[in-house]
Amino acid sequence: MRTVPVATFRAQRAEALAYLQAQTAFKPEYVIILGTGLGRLAGQIDVAASVPYEQIPHFPVSTVESHAGRLLFGTLGGKKVVAMQGRFHYYEGYSMQQIVFPLRVLQAMGAHTLLVSNACGGMNPDFRRGDIMCITDHINLLGDNPLIGPNDAELGPRFPDMSEPYTRSLVALADQVALDNAIRMHHGTYVAVAGPNLETRAEYRFLRQIGGDVVGMSTVPEVVAAVHMGMKTLGISVITDECFPDSLRPVTMAEILEAADIAEPKMTRVMIGVLERL
Repeated sequence: MRTVPVATFRAQRAEALAYLQAQTAFKPEYVIILGTGLGRLAGQIDVAASVPYEQIPHFPVSTVESHAGRLLFGTLGGKKVVAMQGRFHYYEGYSMQQIVFPLRVLQAMGAHTLLVSNACGGMNPDFRRGDIMCITDHINLLGDNPLIGPNDAELGPRFPDMSEPYTRSLVALADQVALDNAIRMHHGTYVAVAGPNLETRAEYRFLRQIGGDVVGMSTVPEVVAAVHMGMKTLGISVITDECFPDSLRPVTMAEILEAADIAEPKMTRVMIGVLERL
């Protein structure tokens, strides 16, 4: 676990913020995090500026297949957005604080709402490969938390309330967009695990028994940080494989990316529709 003093964090955030403001005068209001295999939404953005992660002071760098690794500033659905085309995972070796650092910087630029997507395994027997799910709650089994360490009271409280981690009004809006576009969208609970291996049959049974509908290796750190900073949040999961213990079979990354490609248009339509109606 690697935490830094508040003064160090503030200095690093200020340096990253100054660099981004030198690259663009664009002031985003919405942050979009694009998960594994879900980067094509970026193609719908009217891009004003593109900044590679490796050029931004103190930013992590994406190491996972299909994560392009850049910030895209522009307009989508008539709103000012910044898209993280590629995210960071605990299993890559980054600390929780590093994983959420980009979101902290983008919130300082003016962003007030987080729209987050991910690829995940479906454990609910009603779910199928290629479906999408609006996240209504989560379970953090990562074994860590981005709020561990010194608390910066300027960002948020020491003990933030998590009774509504996913903003109900945004969930309702996403439901209406899905209904209007004849898109079947489930509701459910996302379980975050450390990875990078996929789960065993016994683990899937356990995760389902404790209330999980889908399982993945991301999203929760960013949502916790967003709630800590008072941001509104909406999360959409793309179900890339069916994780039913009694019929479990091996799955490859190629199959996961193929399923993400099938489901992405539905996720994209909902995300853009929500932005259009906000």
